[in-house]
Amino acid sequence: MNSEFTIAVHSLVLLAHLPEHMASSDDIALNVSTHSARIRKIMGCLRKAGYVRTKEGCGGGFILNCDPDLITLGDIYTLTSLGTLKPHWCSGNEDNDCVISANMQNVMDEMLDGAEQNMIHYLKGVTIGSMLRKLNQSEKNAVL
Repeated sequence: MNSEFTIAVHSLVLLAHLPEHMASSDDIALNVSTHSARIRKIMGCLRKAGYVRTKEGCGGGFILNCDPDLITLGDIYTLTSLGTLKPHWCSGNEDNDCVISANMQNVMDEMLDGAEQNMIHYLKGVTIGSMLRKLNQSEKNAVL
């Protein structure tokens, strides 16, 4: 998993928390604790996928473009991070005569592909709306 997933989810939950309000990349970056250029890159990806709309100029920024209960974390993971569960390097050497060394990468790839599919299945059961409700409930519990 990469940080783009976390930043995208955080940004979408923030926008869901601010319905009908534009949030600039600087506002989102301050809330997420990252650079605004990084926010613009990720928000551009979310805009292309239809999750957010943008308005340029004074008073512009980003606004949620759909119902937060219809945006699943599985969809956001697939958009931002698919394939990142697998490392770029794997031990072994397929040219080696040893059955372990020659086949380790294929076996690891198969296992990690399965793990990623299970994770996506789980994440499809979590929405941006449910994340916002959980955060709001946490705040209420902290006040009590």
